[in-house]
Amino acid sequence: MLARLFPMPSHSLMLLIVWLMLNTTLSLGHILLGSVLAIVIPLICAPLRVPQPKIKRPFKAMLYVLVVLTDIVVANVQVALLVVGPQRKIKPGFVAIPLDLTDVLPITVLASTVTMTPGTVSGELSSDKKWLYVHVLDMPDNEQDVIDLVKNRYEARVKEIFGC
Repeated sequence: MLARLFPMPSHSLMLLIVWLMLNTTLSLGHILLGSVLAIVIPLICAPLRVPQPKIKRPFKAMLYVLVVLTDIVVANVQVALLVVGPQRKIKPGFVAIPLDLTDVLPITVLASTVTMTPGTVSGELSSDKKWLYVHVLDMPDNEQDVIDLVKNRYEARVKEIFGC
């Protein structure tokens, strides 16, 4: 009974807290209206929830964050040197990366990682979710190098984290 009334209790609590903070008063009317909204909104949204894969290896996830942060710092320096350096021979291009991932959340994590790393942007995910199109600021002569980097450095780790 209680689980049906509060399908997402943490969301209900957060909605109530945010509602009261936005109204800046603790009057009975605001508390009651906030409570009603905190119950009704999750009830309406509960059927829209999509089950997400769980992180199977949290330690690997922490290591992944460190790898990505390191790559972001290194890529920032590389892009800065490329843009303001004496030789501005930038060769932009797109590369299609075949994906082994199938779930939406791991694909989103991979695409976000690519986008957060300076010099690359995730452009599009194919409708069948088998290809990620990535724009590269300075495309190497062999586009397979970019594919191998994304697949071996990022996708393989994301697969481990989510147990795909």
